[in-house]
Amino acid sequence: MEKDIQIFVKDKNARDTFWGRLKQWFWVEKLNNPVGIAVLLLISLIFGWLIVNMGMIAGVLILGALIVPAVLYGIIAFPMFGIFVLMIMAYLLFAIMRLGLNFPLGTVMDGIQFLLILGFFIHQKTKPDWKVFSGPISLMIMIWIGFNILEVINPTAESRLAWLYTIRSVAVVMLMYFVFMYQIKTVAAIRGVLLLWLGLAVIAALYGYKQEYIGFSDAEDGWLHSDPNIANLLFINGHWRKFSILSDPVAFSYNMVVSSIICIALLTYVKQIWKKVLLFGLIGLFFSAMLFSGTRGAYVLLPATMVLFLILRFSSKVLIFTGIAGVFILFLIVAPSSNPNIVRFQTAFQPSNDDSFNLRAQNQKRIQPYILAHPIGGGLGATGTWGERFAPHSYLAKFPPDSGYVRVAVELGWVGLLIFCCLMFFIMREGINNYYTIRNPELKTYCLAVLMIVFAYNIGNYPQEALVQFPSSIYFYLAVALINVTKRIDDNLLKASQQVK
Repeated sequence: MEKDIQIFVKDKNARDTFWGRLKQWFWVEKLNNPVGIAVLLLISLIFGWLIVNMGMIAGVLILGALIVPAVLYGIIAFPMFGIFVLMIMAYLLFAIMRLGLNFPLGTVMDGIQFLLILGFFIHQKTKPDWKVFSGPISLMIMIWIGFNILEVINPTAESRLAWLYTIRSVAVVMLMYFVFMYQIKTVAAIRGVLLLWLGLAVIAALYGYKQEYIGFSDAEDGWLHSDPNIANLLFINGHWRKFSILSDPVAFSYNMVVSSIICIALLTYVKQIWKKVLLFGLIGLFFSAMLFSGTRGAYVLLPATMVLFLILRFSSKVLIFTGIAGVFILFLIVAPSSNPNIVRFQTAFQPSNDDSFNLRAQNQKRIQPYILAHPIGGGLGATGTWGERFAPHSYLAKFPPDSGYVRVAVELGWVGLLIFCCLMFFIMREGINNYYTIRNPELKTYCLAVLMIVFAYNIGNYPQEALVQFPSSIYFYLAVALINVTKRIDDNLLKASQQVK
């Protein structure tokens, strides 16, 4: 009878792994009998009763109990799966929060990153490779993290709690660089990362179109009117700035820009006509969705990045392509229009006539004496949300940095700004060197894409705080890691081909 009701098949090869041994012991050996079948039927009846009596809450909890342990294990044991989960959650985090889910999703992101770091050390035990900590980028990242940690003893800091809440978004996120460097090991893995990146960007762009032409959902409308400060920032000249599924219009627009950059880089590699048409279509989708955000700081990123693209890939075809793109952008700048998105785009190229730009310039001029008088700044988290929460009466709490570089200079002083700029310099230098020395055309294209992304984020970090919010904070260091990963894989492919010969 036992043989008649067997529903699990033994797999001798599966026993070689921990998951296989666990499956063999629990599912096959313990439940592969009448008692096991009865237990499973009883559990299914209990689940059904809970769902009937408690509704959706019970269903969500049951799914969570079944899925979460497997996901947690997968993040640790299968690093690329964990990286994909991190990328997806970084994109969807704020969309989930706006649904009214009363759960600390920020802590969930910290947990995913902790599991990836744990998996990194577990894999290092079996396959040690500490070369990820060598090189100028790794050294500068460790110096930068160390300097931020030392800010806890900054004598001019008004609050240690502000440091504690801010260091999470600085140190932990930057440690992901080492995880990406170690765990992304194949060309197929890079393809998967970029495909997922573009797929999520398409979802964000289409949802931005939905917000522009159909409207906000009830949850989004409730959030927009929950605080007068939100309306002051997002309701401009009778038109709402769109944020799609991301945290704010800035994050939305910057992610549309860098997604366009990936497509532009891929155009130099793909040969099939349908792929070129698809990439041109995606560029148009991302660029138009970016306009819905009303973020003027993002409008200059694509033209500026195209200059770097022209320098790195100088050829007659690239010159023609960038020339056509330049003429199109110039037409948008000078052409008269009643569309509020186009009008706001045009004002981005006339900063002297922009009251917002002039106010930021005045604030930066006002804070310069403080920066010069405080070499290590006023303390991590001294400005912005954490400054207002933990030191509301301090001088810096009410100061609006409105710039990633200005925030660094104010909170970590001119010493911190110097370290940060050196970090960005070494990243760009390493990226340019790698691009010109990589031999594999596909890897060379990927290196070009992520190099231009890093360049765009650096420019965008001046008019806005480009690297502090999900998903940009995660995706930026993913791009930085790929700069070195593409070079490492290319070197390995060269060695393999030489050994074959």
